[in-house]
Amino acid sequence: MALDRLLLNQNQTRPVLRFYQWSGPWLSLGRHQRSWPEHWNELVQAKEITLVRRPSGGRAVLHSGGLTYALLWPDAPRRRRQAYLEACQWLIDGFSTLGLSLCFGHEIATTDCINCFAQSTAADLVDSGGVKRIGSAQCWQQGRLLQHGEIVLDPSVDLWRSVFKEAPPVSAPSSIPRDTLDKHLSNALKRSWSETDWHTEGLSISEHQELASLVSSSVLWA
Repeated sequence: MALDRLLLNQNQTRPVLRFYQWSGPWLSLGRHQRSWPEHWNELVQAKEITLVRRPSGGRAVLHSGGLTYALLWPDAPRRRRQAYLEACQWLIDGFSTLGLSLCFGHEIATTDCINCFAQSTAADLVDSGGVKRIGSAQCWQQGRLLQHGEIVLDPSVDLWRSVFKEAPPVSAPSSIPRDTLDKHLSNALKRSWSETDWHTEGLSISEHQELASLVSSSVLWA
């Protein structure tokens, strides 16, 4: 996520898409989430989770057994609702071709909820059974949009209960490929945003150096 912040800080002129998974279980906090349960600190001390601060908003997300995406959109619509609609359509299309129908949630966001996946708001995608499959959050900076999303695939039941004191969403259907899902969804975005010249690009030496500094400031407690 430090790399996502680095990309947001740059003056990008075209969209950027990243998929990534996590080494071990991590709990990311929204940029404005300033308090959390004391037992999370105990889980950190026991080396069961690591806490990190997201540049995007929203509530806490447990990254374990899922797939994270980051979409940087330099010229996104300025209306938040419209931006979510357009920034998520490729996900709806991509999962539809895998036999999983998704739509936006309808719940009202509340400030007393610490778990991102405990609610399904208009920023989230749910399946036909009402199960939240993708939770998304945004960060705007000088007209540029960074949208984070967590795709739930095979959440750890025990860890989820330890962190949130409740059962996790059920695992994604077996029709959803675990190893190649990122490629499948990348192709869905390419089809949806066909006017963009998509290509893979690495980091420069200076970007690697700046990234190292951002990583140290993002991890709250390991």
